[in-house]
Amino acid sequence: MTRTETARPAAAGSVEVRDLTREFRVRNGLTVRRLTAVDHMTWSIAPGEAVGYIGANGAGKSTTIKMLAGILVPSTGEVTTCGLRPVKDRRRLARRIGVVFGQRSQLWWDLPVRESFGILAAIHSLSRGQERARTDELVETLDMGDYLGTPVRQLSLGQRMRAEVAAALLHRPELLILDEPTIGLDVLSKQRLREFLVRERAEHGTTLLLTTHDMGDVERLCDRVLVVDHGRLAYDGTLDGLGRTVGAERVLIVDLAEPHGDLEVPGARHLRSEGGGLRQQLAFDPAATTAARVLAAVSERVEVLDLTIAEPDVEDVVRRIYERAATSTS
Repeated sequence: MTRTETARPAAAGSVEVRDLTREFRVRNGLTVRRLTAVDHMTWSIAPGEAVGYIGANGAGKSTTIKMLAGILVPSTGEVTTCGLRPVKDRRRLARRIGVVFGQRSQLWWDLPVRESFGILAAIHSLSRGQERARTDELVETLDMGDYLGTPVRQLSLGQRMRAEVAAALLHRPELLILDEPTIGLDVLSKQRLREFLVRERAEHGTTLLLTTHDMGDVERLCDRVLVVDHGRLAYDGTLDGLGRTVGAERVLIVDLAEPHGDLEVPGARHLRSEGGGLRQQLAFDPAATTAARVLAAVSERVEVLDLTIAEPDVEDVVRRIYERAATSTS
């Protein structure tokens, strides 16, 4: 076996967070106040799990990730990543995790993609054979062959994000942390990236921690959801359970062949019509019905030219959770 293919320890890919807190001191003139970004959170991720970590902007997601990776030191509490202490064992941890920040690059801006992969392979002490085999695998599955020789600065956003994910997975890490990996991507690029991540996890048992504002990412990639708001854990469970908890709805948007009055179909409620009835939006509860059933009911009444399904908005999901909590305690 090669170094990257040896049997993994029991804690491979696991994450343990216990009473974790991170505070920042914010200065405004002569006044200094404390801002709590992560507030006494406790949760864990088992090896091989795929977990969505969602919340509104400023909820504490990126701060948490930085503590898991050893970039930030917790104010209080404890965190272990892959059985290691992230700050003290940061060098060892770097060989066992892969991290992708949607707005930051680990690739060399002026170098061709292939050369960036070569540098990263050397950093992770991969042999030439390991580098070649793993690069070929990633290039094929992520469809990167056409731009391996292209400088990173000349890539489209979709191409760069696929290269970023490949770079993070080059050393076959136990844990892959993705921070907004599909932000700004077109539909096809999102689909390719999601399909690859599903395959990578199935074939190599990679643990996945995903932060995103796109509920489609969570639905297609994750077994479990952690919802955080103002640094506190608001929900820990399945996506279906989250939908039942807050009543989050999906929206079917249909473009019709001819103008039509407001559509009323079983299992859905009409939201709005546009263009004199040529485009209509219907909301439905995914726990009670499916998009296919709603579409079938619409198609019985009128010809559909095109359709889109809008996922629940993350901010709306968080808001509903807190509205429910406030109602239950009042």
